[in-house]
Amino acid sequence: MSHVHPTRPGVPEPTLTSDTHVPCRKPGSTDTPAGPDTAATAAVGPPALPAQHQGPAAPGALRGLAGFNAAAPAEAEALLLSCCHSHRWAERVAAHRPYPTVAALLAAADEAGYDLSRTDLDEALAAESSALPHPDAPPAARTALRAAHAAYESSFGHAFVISLDGVSPGERLDRVLAGIRSRLGNEAEEERVIAADELRRLARARLAFRLSEALTPRHTGP
Repeated sequence: MSHVHPTRPGVPEPTLTSDTHVPCRKPGSTDTPAGPDTAATAAVGPPALPAQHQGPAAPGALRGLAGFNAAAPAEAEALLLSCCHSHRWAERVAAHRPYPTVAALLAAADEAGYDLSRTDLDEALAAESSALPHPDAPPAARTALRAAHAAYESSFGHAFVISLDGVSPGERLDRVLAGIRSRLGNEAEEERVIAADELRRLARARLAFRLSEALTPRHTGP
């Protein structure tokens, strides 16, 4: 089966599987998760754009690593699918519980993200939606962002995904617009590699955020 693999950096955290991405922000080794800004799909404009749609959140309530480790397989997989909508990815990460630390879980999720097959990646990308501009963003910026997203989706057949971890809210709109414009010139296979890497980063950030809260049913992520 064909795999989409960016150049794989070393993974410093311990891992029980072979999963997850190199952190943009190094996670702690306890149950203390990252805050909402860790979600790379968070806002993209002045003051910020709402989160890029991340699919339905996991039902029920899971709090922290202990809750994730103790959850029924279906519940753990539902939480993971709210971070990356690849069933094989979610099954793989859930199957290797219990994880000794949050860092180990994030490393496992990251490594699994490197191993998405073409079919897995298509499934995950199909569940993504482009971020809409914040209602308070200037009309010209909102128009430019919508046009850029439309051009990208027309060229590649899926939503534009980008990790904004570590990017300040005031810079996110410009970062997304610049990212779309630069990536529009990519060949299809080149863009798949980039999109796979960004999706991996998003999944990691979303998972860290999910572990920080008691999850309740909702339609968008952090």
